[in-house]
Amino acid sequence: MLKYILIVVLGAISYGTLTSFAKIAYGQGYTAGEITFAQAGMGSLVLWTGAMFGRIKRKRRPRILFEWKLILAGASMGISAYCFYLSVKFIPIALAIVLLMQVSWISNIGECILFKKKFSKLELLCTVIIILGTILASNLLNVNNTCYSLKGIALASAAAVLYTIYVLATSKLGNKLPMLEKSALMTTGSAIMILGINFPSIIGSTHFDLGLLKWGTFLALFGTVIPPLCFTIGMPKIGPGLSAILLTMELPAVVLSAYLILGEKVTLPQILGILIMILAIIYLNLAKRYQK
Repeated sequence: MLKYILIVVLGAISYGTLTSFAKIAYGQGYTAGEITFAQAGMGSLVLWTGAMFGRIKRKRRPRILFEWKLILAGASMGISAYCFYLSVKFIPIALAIVLLMQVSWISNIGECILFKKKFSKLELLCTVIIILGTILASNLLNVNNTCYSLKGIALASAAAVLYTIYVLATSKLGNKLPMLEKSALMTTGSAIMILGINFPSIIGSTHFDLGLLKWGTFLALFGTVIPPLCFTIGMPKIGPGLSAILLTMELPAVVLSAYLILGEKVTLPQILGILIMILAIIYLNLAKRYQK
């Protein structure tokens, strides 16, 4: 079982390191639109190749089945990724990921609205704790000495809401499709949406070079290919409760990579706030697991 736990953790850490490298790409002159489109485009290519080989291996016709609902769900993922990558141009990565992790309680509100699921006292308590942790992790208590871009905060918050839509949609759609086909369809939707949003700048870009291809391949590998494969291999073996807990490793991975790779400052109150958020998410998932 330890092997599968490590595989899921590897997937979460793989996600967590991406943003720091994206910020390095910005320093080389590439835009958020170019980076996210390159990542989604290369990811789609790799996933569709894997899906076609999977069909051939199962002795099925190597054809593409377009599920438009999955493509639309992927579109929300694409806008979320674009907003998040754009936000780190204006605010520290540590703050951006803390705001994105609000999906842990926004998704509960979404379930209440869309699926008429009751918001339990436990979920309400954990939501309050997560928000308190967010205040610490965002360094808002030191607001007089901190200057944050409202545009960056708005973009990261929008990314959280859009990512919630993606999470809720994918939990209900395409569950009978093979994993690679489902991921390929959603990543295609992501690429189409990013291209649509940035069409004039991408078409007129002078950055379509070997450097962008390298960044797209690198980010696609560690953000679009490796994590889903790790989760597909590990999660069925360890169960959804433990999987949800292990996925919280993405948060410290993002902050640590920003500190080590980019030299972003991380204060003790921020570390404490992140730990509070992680413990609240773990407690919520453990409580749900034992209730079942």
